[in-house]
Amino acid sequence: MTQVTGSRRDLRRLPKANLHLHLTGSMRPATLVELADRYGLPLPEPLPTGAVHGWSAFQRRYDLARAALRTADDLRRVVAEAAEDTAADGGGWLEIQVDPTTYAARLGGLEPVVEAVLAGAAGGRTGVVLAASWAGSPEQALRVARLAVRYADRGVVGFGLSNDERLGRVADFVPAARVAAGAGLLAVPHGGFYEPARHVRDCVRLLGAHRIGHGLTATADPATLELLASRAVALEVCPSSYPPFGVTADLASTPLRTLLAAGVPVALGTDDPLLFGTGLLDQYVLTRDVLGCSDAELATLAASSIDASAAPPALRAQLRAGVAEWLHGMDKDSGSVCYSGAPFARTRPGVPR
Repeated sequence: MTQVTGSRRDLRRLPKANLHLHLTGSMRPATLVELADRYGLPLPEPLPTGAVHGWSAFQRRYDLARAALRTADDLRRVVAEAAEDTAADGGGWLEIQVDPTTYAARLGGLEPVVEAVLAGAAGGRTGVVLAASWAGSPEQALRVARLAVRYADRGVVGFGLSNDERLGRVADFVPAARVAAGAGLLAVPHGGFYEPARHVRDCVRLLGAHRIGHGLTATADPATLELLASRAVALEVCPSSYPPFGVTADLASTPLRTLLAAGVPVALGTDDPLLFGTGLLDQYVLTRDVLGCSDAELATLAASSIDASAAPPALRAQLRAGVAEWLHGMDKDSGSVCYSGAPFARTRPGVPR
């Protein structure tokens, strides 16, 4: 066990943005239990702690959880609860990602899905990213991009590509990315999770990516790191997501320092807290206690998350000022934080057993 006492500032009070969170994966375990019971559905088994599994094992569990979201009220609730959880962890801005095609059949079309998600985000500091799937067709991605453009003045802030990046070709999604870019939406594809650094470069050069979801394989290629740094393309890094897939050997192997040393902006995200058991505050605690980041480095990560976000300019300025105050102006926390070293054993226990 690693224990940190007195000399560290309170990470909950560090203003930050969560830019990588999937709608289904944001669900509170208690909400999943309630909805599954209501609809007579089975609960997914928890991912095995400490074991490496393939994408299919994760996807099966994710699909079972998603099946419990059956109405507009369900979607609104989950988004609103995700915003509450982000705020409780010191997050001043959230961008939640949803592939509307995966809920359209239950809600009667793509538009009801988007409107339900936006209703859950309304009144809070939450932007919505509409994502197509790497496994889907370019035509489907184009439909999602056009849908995102239609709702760009109502809270949709970006267009993403999610799912297993090995299932699609970057070049096929250029038309969809261009449509989204024409409306000023952020391009935020997943990349460089399984595919090599070339995939990250293609997402930047062909899709005009403003951020990359994950992107860790970029660390193997200095030219890709230079490209990301020179264009200020942020990587959305979610440390607790990688050991279960074998992307990193363990939490301590997350190549965060390589990225920071290369000048690449990094925004810590949560990915799927429901399955990985790690919220936004937890990711910062892991980064401090396991990766050894200093308060100044943590402040840099928080500032990068704010700068890379689609938050309104006035809010970004307010949050950035709060980061500076946290680092330079406020008293240090006199409490202590303990971390057990198990990514599934903190405040969000994952899918209930």
